[in-house]
Parts: sequence; C-alpha cells; structure tokens
Amino acid sequence: MTHEELEDAVPLYAIGALERSERQAIEAHLLSGCAACHAALKDYQTVASLLPFGLTPATPPNTLKAKIMMAPMPIASAVEAEQAGPKSSLEPGEWMNHLFPPIAPARSLPFRLAMGFAAAVLIVGGGYLAWLSYTQTSQRSGEIQQLQAAVQQETARVAGLQSELQQREQTIGTLKSEIDQRATEVAELRDQLLQREAELDDAHSQLTQNESSLQRLARQNEEFAGLFKNPSSKVVSLAGSDMAKSAGAFLLFDPATKKAWLYAYNLPALPSGKVYQLWAIDDKPVSAGVFGLDAGLKARMLIRNMTEFARMKKFAVTVEPDGGRPEPTGAIYLIGQI
Repeated sequence: MTHEELEDAVPLYAIGALERSERQAIEAHLLSGCAACHAALKDYQTVASLLPFGLTPATPPNTLKAKIMMAPMPIASAVEAEQAGPKSSLEPGEWMNHLFPPIAPARSLPFRLAMGFAAAVLIVGGGYLAWLSYTQTSQRSGEIQQLQAAVQQETARVAGLQSELQQREQTIGTLKSEIDQRATEVAELRDQLLQREAELDDAHSQLTQNESSLQRLARQNEEFAGLFKNPSSKVVSLAGSDMAKSAGAFLLFDPATKKAWLYAYNLPALPSGKVYQLWAIDDKPVSAGVFGLDAGLKARMLIRNMTEFARMKKFAVTVEPDGGRPEPTGAIYLIGQI
C-alpha cells in the first residue's frame, strides 16, 4: 500500500473497520515511526470515542433478549482461543494498547456500516467546519478591506485638513505681517502728527510773540507819533562816531509826559552777548536803557520816564555786555548834545 492509501485507511483503522491484513499493514506503518499518521490516528480516535454520545438512544425490541439467549455459542472459537494461550507481545497491534485505548473489533457488517457512516459524518462535519471557517475568513477579509478603505479615506481627509490648516496658517501669517506693517505706518503717522502738532504749537507761540511784538511796536509807534506831533517835544540828533560813521539817531522828549523816544539806524550788527546802551550825560553818564537791532539794523526804544532830561547836556550810545552796565565800558558808536 502507498502512503496515501495508508493515510486514507487511518480513519477506518481508528473505528476498527479494517480487515486483518489491512490492519497489520497500518500497524507496521505506524511502527516505522510516521509522525503524521500517529497524529492523525490520535485525532480520529478522539473523535470516534465521542461519536456514540451523539447517537439518539433507542429502546430495543422485546424479542431481542430472547434471541440473544437462544443464539448458539461459538464453541469452536472459544476452544481455539483456549488452545491459543497467551498472545505474543509481538502480535501486530498489541503495542497500540499502550498508546490508545483498545477498541473492540467489529463483529458484524451493520457495525462496520455504522462506523463508515460515522466517518463520513466526521468528514462531512470537518468539511462543513472548513467551509464555515472559509466563509468567516472571507467575511473577515471583506471587513478588513472595508476598514482599510475607510482608513485610507480618513487618511486622505486628514491630509486634506492638514493642507487646509497649513494654508490658513499661511494666510494668518500674511495677515499678521500686513497688520504689523499697518501698525508701523500708524505709528509713523502718529509721530508725524505729533511733530506737526509741535510745529503748530511753535508757530502759534511765534505768532503770539509776533502779535505781542506787533502790538508793542504799534503802541510804540502811536507813542512816537504822539511825541512827534507834539509841538513842545524836543529833538536831539546823534551822529555816528568813527566806529560807525554811517550810523545816526534822534531822540524825541516830551517834557509834559517825561517820555522819550530813540530811533537809530545803520548801526553795526551786535556780536553775540552784546547790546547797545544809551547814556544821558550831565556830570557823569546815567543809563537810559539798552536796546538791540532788528533785521534792518534799526533800533527803536521808548523811555517812559526821563525826569532829568533838562539837566542832560550830552547823549551817547556804547556797546556793552548783555544786560548793560552801570557805567560805560565799551566803545562809543553814537554821540550828540543839546
């Protein structure tokens, strides 16, 4: 027998459905050490031992006991068994008793058919189980494929969301840069506005000063006009000295109001920290006031109280340090007398 035939005969051997020669061939093959057949035999014997528990119990007929009691005894077989004596330990199949529980040999054709049917049922059941396992495996495989497709879809969606998030981050970065730029421009405009406000304040201050100067000059002109039109006013002319030959001045004095008005022209520009000072001279020089020059190198000064004018004999203008001095210290630029 080939190995395939021996493997096919293992289930029948497990349920005792083989002839003596076939059984001896299987046992000889098992003695040769075939691990696959040993494992298959063990599995089939385990299943065969469970088959009787799957049968439905049936009530025997009432005549079965009488038939068994009336059946003739196999005397020849019993005598042969007594004469044979103890079996040799080398009898084929005897070693299987140490590995697997002994199985009573089949004694009738119906029993063999039942065992064959059981083997067929076993095979069909195994096939059904295999088919069921294959169906479940196919179903699981389909579910796994669906899950993989869902995972791929979710992965694509996550990738899309990440791309959209990156685009939004770039947009936010661009907007932030524009906001920073606008903030810088606003800060520059604010600085410019503050600068313009400061310039307007300066202009306003200058305008206020100019208005004050113009108002003062207007008042002085009015007073000068009043002095000039008054027929009782006296006039003293001052001529330029060698320091300022082209310069000149005149002094108007009103005896009634004790006011005097000095107007000078073509005087040299003053050095920094210097002023012109008018002196009224009797026995000694007396300061009548200090003055500066305008852009046209002209000077105007109103003297509000000049009580000693009648006693004064000479008038002079010198250059003195800023604020003037109690006595003349600088060079004489203008001089005149009554």
